[in-house]
Amino acid sequence: MSDIFTIPVQTSEGKKGTLDEFKGKVLLVVNTASKCGFTPQYQGLEDLYRKYKDQGLVVLGFPCNQFGQQEPGSDNEIQEFCTLNYGVSFPIYAKVDVNGSDAHPLFSHLKKQAPGILGTEGIKWNFTKFLVGREGDVVKRYAPKDKPEQIAADIEALL
Repeated sequence: MSDIFTIPVQTSEGKKGTLDEFKGKVLLVVNTASKCGFTPQYQGLEDLYRKYKDQGLVVLGFPCNQFGQQEPGSDNEIQEFCTLNYGVSFPIYAKVDVNGSDAHPLFSHLKKQAPGILGTEGIKWNFTKFLVGREGDVVKRYAPKDKPEQIAADIEALL
């Protein structure tokens, strides 16, 4: 699929749709986990979302249990965890795989458009972030260690 906005997604509440509602917005797509050393980045992601949402930023969280089984909960449990512990108000989607034969089409697209180090497409760990421009183009990929506040300037450049 070449158009990111037509890729099917499912919310944590089970509602099926696409990313079409976000056309014209800047997206920060993140594979997340609740029991990871990087989990506190939820706070930084929420801070970015609150700071820039009125200018057109949307943060999209996609929980994934492929790395150290660090996202074992149900979609409802994950949503509750994010809300209670970090006040997350940005969209959290149903749990997905980001690597392998069952990788979600969104992450297959993102990885192909923005490969990692040495051109590898595989995602190495939780909290890999993809910055997507208003036209749906994947602008940059960030490693899990890259804190949300460190990418604010890149976001501002697209807004």
